[in-house]
Amino acid sequence: MGGRMNSSLGEIIIDTDVIATYAGSVAVECFGIVGMAAVSMKDGLVKILKRDSLKHGITVTVNENKISLEFHVIVAYGVSISALAENLISNVKYKVEAFTGMDIEKINILVEGVRVID
Repeated sequence: MGGRMNSSLGEIIIDTDVIATYAGSVAVECFGIVGMAAVSMKDGLVKILKRDSLKHGITVTVNENKISLEFHVIVAYGVSISALAENLISNVKYKVEAFTGMDIEKINILVEGVRVID
């Protein structure tokens, strides 16, 4: 279920896929993020998602109009993961809250792989 807000003229519902796609586009702009990851349950392989399917690397939960996000990311080799995570969290929190009008309750980052960038 997505986020619900009431306006003077009616109800606004934001689908979780919309939130995931937006959050994914913000995340891949962060320095050190190579891309969002999809993990195959069948063979455990990790692949980088194309720009039009970023939402599959993100799990969105909305509970009482508070958003929780879980990012599955592939990071660049040699980048500080703690610095990258801080940057991703602050960017996503600020931009997703402004975009949706809802608060971010939690952001989890799961590093699924490391890639060398040319």
